[in-house]
Amino acid sequence: MDYPGNSQDMAVPPVEGVAGGGTAYGWNDGGLNVSNPLKGSIDPTEVPTADLVHVWCLPSTANVGPQEVPRNLEPVNLLAARNERESVQLAIRPKVSWSGSSVAGVVQVQCCDLCSASGDRLIVGQSLKLRRVVPMLGVPDALVPLDLPISQISLQPGETTAVWVSIDVPNEQPPGLYEGEIIINATKADTESSSQCLGKAEKHQLFTELRNCLDALEPIDGKPLDEVVERVKSSTTSLRKVLLSSSFSEFFSDNGPVDMMDEDAISNLSVRVKLSLTVWDFIIPTTPSLPAVFGISDTVIEDRFGVGHGSSEWYDALEQHFKWLLQYRISPYFCRWGDSMRVLTYTSPWPADHPKSDEYFSDPRLAAYAVPHSPVVSCNDAAKDYLQKEIEILRTKSHWKKAYFYLWDEPLNMEQYESLCNMASEVHAYAPDARVLTTYYCGPSDAPLAPTPFEAFLKVPKFLRPHTQIYCTSEWVFGNREDLVKDVISELHPENGEEWWTYVCMGPSDPHPNWHLGMRGTQHRAVMWRVWKEGGTGFLYWGANCYEKATVPSAEIRFRRGLPPGDGVLYYPGEVFSSSKQPVASLRLERILSGLQDFEYLKLYASRYGKEEALTLLEKTGVYLGPERYTHEHMAIDIMRGEIFSSCRSCS
Repeated sequence: MDYPGNSQDMAVPPVEGVAGGGTAYGWNDGGLNVSNPLKGSIDPTEVPTADLVHVWCLPSTANVGPQEVPRNLEPVNLLAARNERESVQLAIRPKVSWSGSSVAGVVQVQCCDLCSASGDRLIVGQSLKLRRVVPMLGVPDALVPLDLPISQISLQPGETTAVWVSIDVPNEQPPGLYEGEIIINATKADTESSSQCLGKAEKHQLFTELRNCLDALEPIDGKPLDEVVERVKSSTTSLRKVLLSSSFSEFFSDNGPVDMMDEDAISNLSVRVKLSLTVWDFIIPTTPSLPAVFGISDTVIEDRFGVGHGSSEWYDALEQHFKWLLQYRISPYFCRWGDSMRVLTYTSPWPADHPKSDEYFSDPRLAAYAVPHSPVVSCNDAAKDYLQKEIEILRTKSHWKKAYFYLWDEPLNMEQYESLCNMASEVHAYAPDARVLTTYYCGPSDAPLAPTPFEAFLKVPKFLRPHTQIYCTSEWVFGNREDLVKDVISELHPENGEEWWTYVCMGPSDPHPNWHLGMRGTQHRAVMWRVWKEGGTGFLYWGANCYEKATVPSAEIRFRRGLPPGDGVLYYPGEVFSSSKQPVASLRLERILSGLQDFEYLKLYASRYGKEEALTLLEKTGVYLGPERYTHEHMAIDIMRGEIFSSCRSCS
């Protein structure tokens, strides 16, 4: 597969200083040649790691495949606002094999806090995290968490492995320059097996030793002091015995236990990746400026995780998915499809008067929430006036302005349009100010509204008014004719509260911006650049977990037939990759977050200099000019974000 932006014959000079998205990535004219290759048996503890592996860095928009060509290692310089996540990729490729097994060898990756000159820190495990890039259908996509602060990675002969490094900057983080490093050491393969593959007998021995310590220390109330001292000494001896066991040998030097980041314990044979992050005083708003509503299939969760609809386990599973997705500046809604694309959508599975609903809807990270037209969980006393009661409760809340009703997905004919209008009429009977959202890409096929399909598409607002307030159109309709957007906008009445949102799904296809597997990294990120330039006030994506049905959490992920790979799937069950129950993000989901953060940067710049100047910046840097003309290189993103930083840091 071709990995755009990373071809061997490309030459992009590193940029020193401050710029967003990562700079100084070590681009050069091509691959590196290994001189004097090592031969024979190799002890990695006696050979410089740089003689055993290539290490280099790449931007977050690079698709780093197994045949990625090594480059020079350069220091990494990143820029981030407060409440922003910034990422970079670390690539590792073996030069030789030293394990004596099927793998080329094992490397230990160790990271430390990023520190400023004033003593402020970005802490490993909280702000700084590492994830291994795992291919899906042969394309780098899943980001599987690694242990911190030290993890071990097995390298395959002749293949490049990528590690995704992300840094979350808290809201209250003091601005300044933060520096640290990631240390890579080649290690013996048996170190990994001894530390990660304990036998049952060894596990039982450790369990017994630790339990004995606890038993000795717990019943000390009222005991004489000398007996307490004796118990503590005994427990200390037992704990030291456990720590000195072979299970923890990887954390020891020849001279005994040491602090993992003690300079004396870090071999001078290591490869060190210098990492610098400039935090500036702009704070990315907690509530996203662009409502980005993404669907989560509740039936997929029910099938794969074996939770019954309406059970306590079901509520727990939905809550986990909801809260996890909020970190991506996404406003999730749960959904299930009925006949003819009628869709039941809801952000909270609880009734409006339940405290959990108020907790969900009041969360400042949530920009919009879906209100169901009918009960999510059926019960015997489900009143006929369910919708009226829900609306009456929600209209008294300050968060009612976030509410919308998504009743039908892409109506196609008069029957479906009329059904949608009837449902919307019922909503508006109880709440004239309610917002009904309708997705569409055409007018009714059996009652053309105009001579041509596009003209009929333009007449949909007039046909749906007053039953829809949020007109959500497919980006596919416009093709490469960005100028047609103004025709859609001209049909709307924003003075009456009408909004224009957009969406992507199966289309548009390459080379237009979308989130399909295998597209360029900048193509993924460009979806939100397009939204900002065209002037949409919201965005919808139909499904984030809509893979094929499975009844076991750890079952292999299969993308749905008939859809482009990756369409409808932006994250994976953690159980597919490990024993973790936490969802695993895709590269594409991280790039969506980056695009939404770019949206906030552009909004800040426009607030200072005007929308036209912001559009000029977007175009003159080459970041985004149109759906077929956007940057394929990360450098343009650096330049744009760096310009916003330089121009706006005094006004944020």
